[in-house]
Amino acid sequence: MTDSPSAAPAQLSIAALGECMLELQGPAFGNLRQTFGGDTLNTAVYLARCGGPRLSVHYATALGDDSLSAGLLERWAAEGVQTGLVQRLPGRLPGLYLIELDAGGERRFHYWRDQAAARAYFDAATTALEEQAEALDALYLSGISLAILPDAGRERVLALMARMRSRGALVAFDNNYRPRLWASAEAARHWYERAFAAASLALVTADDHQTLHGLPDLDAAVAAAQALPVAEIAIKRGPLPARVGLGQTWQDVPTEAVPRVVDTTAAGDSFAAGYLARRLRGDAPAEAAAFGNRLAARVIQHPGALIPREAMQDLMKG
Repeated sequence: MTDSPSAAPAQLSIAALGECMLELQGPAFGNLRQTFGGDTLNTAVYLARCGGPRLSVHYATALGDDSLSAGLLERWAAEGVQTGLVQRLPGRLPGLYLIELDAGGERRFHYWRDQAAARAYFDAATTALEEQAEALDALYLSGISLAILPDAGRERVLALMARMRSRGALVAFDNNYRPRLWASAEAARHWYERAFAAASLALVTADDHQTLHGLPDLDAAVAAAQALPVAEIAIKRGPLPARVGLGQTWQDVPTEAVPRVVDTTAAGDSFAAGYLARRLRGDAPAEAAAFGNRLAARVIQHPGALIPREAMQDLMKG
């Protein structure tokens, strides 16, 4: 792979790094539906669904040795996500979160994740991801992937990003900024700056960029994102057109209108999956963004992070 993929080989492999948690959906003290989700895991699942037979999708994280962790592995495998990069840590558990929705489909999250196994992925001297990195064509991670790790783990991630990019792999960093996961905005800015410098593709949610840098409005956030030192940048602006740039040639790609927004969970995650799937097969940035917008539009019409496969069969033809 190069920083500007133009033709896809017969078979490619991508690893997503991060955390998947158990997900509860519904009102507090009401009937709750149990499933699972996490930003990079959501992207991995949608990549596996839309990448076609030429794309092998792997997920790198840590889980416990409990039945809940075993259940997660079974479900990921059923989605076509490869689990060989997952580390099982005795005595640890996956994290948990609850989603509450308002009338407009916007969500409020409650987390129980401080002791989640994923935070200890890089506690070992080496990981399956680091050992098998040479066999990967692409790596995808997010600001949340970095936020849950100690500084030593973050340093190893940055070293891995630099190593993979130096040999021509696609290295994608999605900003996904969650203030509560960071000691301070200053600390987050430090690690984000280094991650963007190591990436060949930046996926930027404009309002997250605005919050992280204390910018006055969305236009200022978009301008700042366009100035990032990354060869390829895709900027997500909610219902506004996505803006994509490759070598400072910019295009706006309209989003798709939907009859009703049910749940915006995983809108950005699914956009990233659609964008990456199409870029890895050789589509131009604007074409990839159009597919990412189409997939995200489908996702926000259903509850939860991962919508039923039958709701997106037409998008899974590869």
